[in-house]
Amino acid sequence: MRHKLVRITTVPISLEKLLEGQLSFMSQHFDVTAISSEEKRLNVYGDKEGVKTHCLELTRKITPLKDLVAVFKLVKYLRKERPQIVHSHTPKAGIVGMLSAYIARVPIRLHTVAGLPLMEAGGVKRKVLNIVEKLTYSCATKVYPNSQGLKEFIVNEKLTSTEKIKIIGNGSSNGIDTTYFDPNKYSVNDSLVLKESFNISSEDFVFIFVGRLVGDKGINELIKAFVSISNNHDKVSLLLVGPLETELDPLDSITLKHINEHPKIISTGYQTDVRPYFAASSALVFPSYREGFPNVVLQAAAMELPCIVSNINGCNEIIENGKNGLIVPVKRYLPLEQAMEQMFNDQELFAVLKKNTRTRIVKNYDRKEIWNEILKEYESFIDSKKN
Repeated sequence: MRHKLVRITTVPISLEKLLEGQLSFMSQHFDVTAISSEEKRLNVYGDKEGVKTHCLELTRKITPLKDLVAVFKLVKYLRKERPQIVHSHTPKAGIVGMLSAYIARVPIRLHTVAGLPLMEAGGVKRKVLNIVEKLTYSCATKVYPNSQGLKEFIVNEKLTSTEKIKIIGNGSSNGIDTTYFDPNKYSVNDSLVLKESFNISSEDFVFIFVGRLVGDKGINELIKAFVSISNNHDKVSLLLVGPLETELDPLDSITLKHINEHPKIISTGYQTDVRPYFAASSALVFPSYREGFPNVVLQAAAMELPCIVSNINGCNEIIENGKNGLIVPVKRYLPLEQAMEQMFNDQELFAVLKKNTRTRIVKNYDRKEIWNEILKEYESFIDSKKN
């Protein structure tokens, strides 16, 4: 009889994007169940990955009463199923999952940290989030920050002991499928067709952003920088690939106006396959305020796009300034604009950066290597419980 493994995230899109393929791989070794909210979407994910699912209503906001109800329900479920391992991702799923697993006496309780909202919080909210993270980590057997920068932050904030922390491989929660994110799968004609569908000139230098269109992804600064550049250059366009979220971290009104009205800014909404958009683009711009280990930067670099990223953990571990991209200060539009200008104008630099993109990703962040490292972790914990 195989050991039971439960993986839990707050919403199914985290399973889809952050852990794509991983649970299917783990199902070759464990009896796997994916737990998340949004039952219909969760079931679609389970069918695709070939794993069982269990719906648990979780919210991304601070909702103490709903969270207590979720803990009660999850404890009941875990006591019934008796898994050997519960592995959580995302902050809300972390506190609910780890606390529930601790109460239910699950022997192996693991939590991956792929970004911390408290890094951008202040005042009472910061104190509350600090307490939540400390409680999550105290209930966990092991904590896996997915970047060196996150590990250093956790240690400096004294959120848990250094003995409890470990980075898997070179970082990242899931690595990247470099055979899937391969620019050779797309022809020049494919890119021209996509550009034409958005009325983008074949001669344009296309900057692309992929992710949620919210404030802490640096979208306000990005739009301001791009509008300034486009005032001076005709042959530039900006592709925004991702959902516009208006609840948790809405964009400025002037930013929204430009997104909706600027002729050279194209917002595509959420896309299940971002590869054609990368293939039709020239460079990624990713000025996020905080990240764990951003898959988008891995994907773009694997598709041979030089990347302009903010100087935050994760981003500054994937990108080496002047080698495979440019690193700019966080939350400042002027250095961002200057980097975009440099990428656009300096063809020699652009060629050098482009040449060095994919090789580094293939060498350090291949998906199957990450999966095997996580599997080794699981097996080592199970073996230690036997002894």
